[in-house]
Amino acid sequence: MPLYESTFIARPDISSQQVDGLAEQFREILKDSGGEVAKTEYWGLRSLAYRIKKNRKGHYYFMNIDAPPEAIAQMERTMRINEDVIRYLTVRVDEHDPNPAPLTQSRGRGRGDGRGGRGGRWESRGEGRRRDGEGAPAGRREGEGQHGEKREERREAAPAGEGAPPAGEGAAQASESGGGAAEEKSDG
Repeated sequence: MPLYESTFIARPDISSQQVDGLAEQFREILKDSGGEVAKTEYWGLRSLAYRIKKNRKGHYYFMNIDAPPEAIAQMERTMRINEDVIRYLTVRVDEHDPNPAPLTQSRGRGRGDGRGGRGGRWESRGEGRRRDGEGAPAGRREGEGQHGEKREERREAAPAGEGAPPAGEGAAQASESGGGAAEEKSDG
């Protein structure tokens, strides 16, 4: 017989015992049609990625199934009719995974399996965004602008007009000297 994995999401306002009752109802439908449920997992009340039928959360339940396609069709028909089931998905697979789902394992930082965590806020971003031990962004030096170029070079590249201050002086001196339309603006 073909192997399937089926997951359904039940409404959040029912209890976990009622969700187990739903799963038992689906298991009976499969058993009556000549199939069997190899493994079940209750994944708990979890947040949904988007609202479904005005619900923000749902009870997730997973089943490994060994049944003929007619039994799966009957189970899905019952899921479609049932008001407590807001979504379901059944997928045919080549073999069942005997291990528990990664979704049910704890999310603690001290996993002990040798893998590192997600890291700090700046570690997962681009090269210029990492922070060194002192808290200053690595890759930037004192006096560099937003994109790494030096401020003095930017000012020298600005068109020099009448009354414009020499490179390296701020816009405050330009306004004091009465410079015209070529006044330089502060980067500040």
